[in-house]
Amino acid sequence: MTASHDYRTRPLIDIRSDTVTKPTDAMRRAMADADVGDDVLDGDPTTRRLEAMVAERLGKEQALFFPTGTMANQVAIWLHTQPGTEIFVDAESHIVHWEMAGASALAGVQLYPVHGTTSVMQAADLAAAFRPFSAQGMDASLVCYENTHNGAGGVVTSLDASRALFNVARSAGLPVHLDGARLWNAAAATATSLADFASCADTVMVSFTKGLGAPVGAALAGRAEHIARAYKIRKRFGGGMRQSGVLAAAAIYGLEHHFARLAEDHEAARYLANLIDGVGGATVVQPDTNIVMLDLPSPSADDIVARAQSLGVLVSAWTPSRIRAVTHLDAPMALIAATAPLLMRAIAESLS
Repeated sequence: MTASHDYRTRPLIDIRSDTVTKPTDAMRRAMADADVGDDVLDGDPTTRRLEAMVAERLGKEQALFFPTGTMANQVAIWLHTQPGTEIFVDAESHIVHWEMAGASALAGVQLYPVHGTTSVMQAADLAAAFRPFSAQGMDASLVCYENTHNGAGGVVTSLDASRALFNVARSAGLPVHLDGARLWNAAAATATSLADFASCADTVMVSFTKGLGAPVGAALAGRAEHIARAYKIRKRFGGGMRQSGVLAAAAIYGLEHHFARLAEDHEAARYLANLIDGVGGATVVQPDTNIVMLDLPSPSADDIVARAQSLGVLVSAWTPSRIRAVTHLDAPMALIAATAPLLMRAIAESLS
């Protein structure tokens, strides 16, 4: 293996995200064999089956299939809020950084970023952020939190901490939306049921492209009246799909066959974290789940990404001084073990 390796021809490993996975052969067969219908006109039978599965696993009355998690999050915000209000959300959350100001552009609401005293927003942080009453003050309409927390490095908000957040929001008369794109990982890491986690929010988004290996799709779950309204909002956003069962079949396969193996990704992340911690003076954020964040002693993330890329290892620059690597279905422990020395080399050479 040399530095002249051309990743564009054959990358050895892509650990930029758990969204880079390719559908397995069995998942592709499930998609090809899916029983489908027009989901807008009559309802797609496979999509309906998926929605029922998700609602049952999350302990909610109903669920609704979406093309993406971002759309599902934005529909939830529209559902719960009124224009000209604000929502409380973790300052480093996906909704703040990666949804293109959708909350303001689409729902007409302002984000109030809450800075956590730990790596993620806690109940005390949320309570401290509430504004005292003022006739000229901003009205709040929603609390959002993320579990696991992507930007913090796949950090799990425990069930007790989730309940505390929910109770603080309730005490202020505010509904709660949970961005649970990787809630699968939180459940697997803590042996907590999905339903217990979901009970700490009025609506919950889950993504099938993260952890479960599906190529497309997310779902929003909640009370029946919420999902009935979400259906109309989804249509307004352009999210009504026709023979969506082809996509829903992949999500069903992921739920039935890939959820149980998530602990393997967590083990691989810990293994990788331990290897790269301290290389070149960098410091790893010990992972709760499948995301490894490496903090660098200088703003050299782009250099490390380029050097690793030349060796056939794809990682991402999270900030100028932070690298992110994510273990997943297509990056099993054996492949992580074989390619980790290349990433260590890229870090060491870039920081030397």
